[in-house]
Amino acid sequence: MNWRTIPMAKAKTVGGIIIGAPHSGSGKTTITLGLAAALRQTGKIIAPAKTGPDYIDTAFLSAAAAFKAINLDPWAMSKNSLSSRAASHSAKADLLLVEGVMGLFDGAASGSGSTADLAATLRLPIILVVDVARQSQSVGALVWGFANWRKDINIAGVILNNVGSYRHETLLRKALAEVNIPVLGALPRDNDLKQPQRHLGLLLPSEINSFDAFVGIAAKAITDNCDLNKILELGKQAALAQEPVEVERPKGLAPLGQNIAIAKDAAFAFIYQHWLDEWRLMGANISFFSPLANEAVPKGANAVFLPGGYPELHAQQLANCSKFFMSLAMARDRSVLIYGECGGYMVLGKTLTDKHGISYKMSGLLPHITSIDKPRRVLGYRCLSHKSPLPWSKNLSGHEFHYSTGTGHDLPPLFSATDANGIKCQPMGAVLGRVMGSYAHVIDNVPMAGGVQNDRVFA
Repeated sequence: MNWRTIPMAKAKTVGGIIIGAPHSGSGKTTITLGLAAALRQTGKIIAPAKTGPDYIDTAFLSAAAAFKAINLDPWAMSKNSLSSRAASHSAKADLLLVEGVMGLFDGAASGSGSTADLAATLRLPIILVVDVARQSQSVGALVWGFANWRKDINIAGVILNNVGSYRHETLLRKALAEVNIPVLGALPRDNDLKQPQRHLGLLLPSEINSFDAFVGIAAKAITDNCDLNKILELGKQAALAQEPVEVERPKGLAPLGQNIAIAKDAAFAFIYQHWLDEWRLMGANISFFSPLANEAVPKGANAVFLPGGYPELHAQQLANCSKFFMSLAMARDRSVLIYGECGGYMVLGKTLTDKHGISYKMSGLLPHITSIDKPRRVLGYRCLSHKSPLPWSKNLSGHEFHYSTGTGHDLPPLFSATDANGIKCQPMGAVLGRVMGSYAHVIDNVPMAGGVQNDRVFA
């Protein structure tokens, strides 16, 4: 099927900022959520984004900004795709607000794909969030080192987090004045600003009763303790410093079909917004259904996507969803393409064993069994190659993040894979006719020339 090409267009110059930090746990997420909500309260339209492959933080950012967040992944996406997606995403907004990942210079195992890499590609200023709970004058040396480590990035200001007192703040500001880095805000220590606990760090906003209250507290803390006007001005300066350029829209992943049915509920929640946006632009029709509500695959679908999520938390309920499983089997019998990622792949198998060691029947469309009763974390970027019915290019970028294991089949694998260092991984997933899946979360096509992905090693 020849999909509609997304034409080249003169991209709006991106006005935005990136929120980075020296290390994880500095308060990036809390401050980014608070900024999104505080600026939204002033009437500004904020287009949020997350560095890297994180599904959860994009859900949090979407809720705080009331604007669907996207992922901007400098390891998995080409420079052109990053620039085009950032420009398109922020075209109707006042500010592109990007939350970084880990420490500012931390990336994949190969060393690439950091928040700093994204800032350099998009030419956006960085606001560094520094947790100062256990330091005072040393903050000057810390921030100076981050500001001067790379010449292709701009640390335009600092937000101090966990300030202990007025005297503490005075010492911090004086030290930063010595290195000529402006302080854009200073948040006092506040137990109410600690994020609600998340299951394995991975609960969605809709599953946290206190989430709206937490965002309100964070927004008030930002409004009371940060200079919102200066922060907005940084974004405007970033836009003025760049000339609008004509960029080619990212080709992206081809739609799985003309009419795509996507599972979407608490068990199936992980799908990239750039997939949906680009599939719609290419002319595909997308519908959603809830397996947990025992809904059938929508009639007329010629492709079904079961995304990742938490089926292990809902295994008993899923096992009783006979209408859903029957509709999947009927879709297979009609030669509908059925594709599952991670949690979706688990549900395509015969059984799923939960953390208590209880096994539940799943769809049985593939013969593997999965279990999470002896959790083992698998995490990392993957370079993927395939020869399957998927309508995507041979080489793809993706990642793994799961605690379950799958065994018990001798079908051809869906993907051969290497990690970020080019080391071969075990073949992934299974293909049976037009039913297929694996633990990999696919992110994007990989250009074989140009972009930031030239050094990728494929199996």
